[in-house]
Amino acid sequence: MPGRKKTIAVFGTGKAQPGDEVFQLAYEVGKTLAEKGFVVANGGYAGTMLAAAKGAKEAGGEIVGVTCSAFGPGGANEYVTNEVVTESLNRRLEKLVELGDAYVVLAGGTGTLLELAYVWEFKNKGFLPADKPIIIVGRFWRPLTELIDQIDPACSRCVKVAEGAEQMVEFLCGFVDES
Repeated sequence: MPGRKKTIAVFGTGKAQPGDEVFQLAYEVGKTLAEKGFVVANGGYAGTMLAAAKGAKEAGGEIVGVTCSAFGPGGANEYVTNEVVTESLNRRLEKLVELGDAYVVLAGGTGTLLELAYVWEFKNKGFLPADKPIIIVGRFWRPLTELIDQIDPACSRCVKVAEGAEQMVEFLCGFVDES
């Protein structure tokens, strides 16, 4: 890609372990993104963050890990190629949103729910540009998207749900200009 590479912010659980389905999916997401020339940005720690970073790194990609000094010492996982340290969880999320040209959401807990809700509401209210897609990968959040669709169909159109990494990339290529 000529010019600046597009950065995809990937959100997901820090609790996933090797062998878990979501860990493998995160690895495939990171690998697929890197193979397509995207920079992967995430929270830089364990779980899906580590898996996506590992997949991206093994595919020769660049990984930005946005960490938080409030968590204390420790730093980013070994696959991160560029660590950005923030002073608070709020600033960490703001930085990930700022870096992202698109947002990919994997299964997760309350932290991932916060990240999804944040980008979703900003997109719904028009504070994120239309060309910055939100793509949920996998079935984990499907009950939530279906519930939101019942209440506010216009809001539910702010996100796409991809079955896996390949469909995620298809959706991204429909939004993000790779040329």
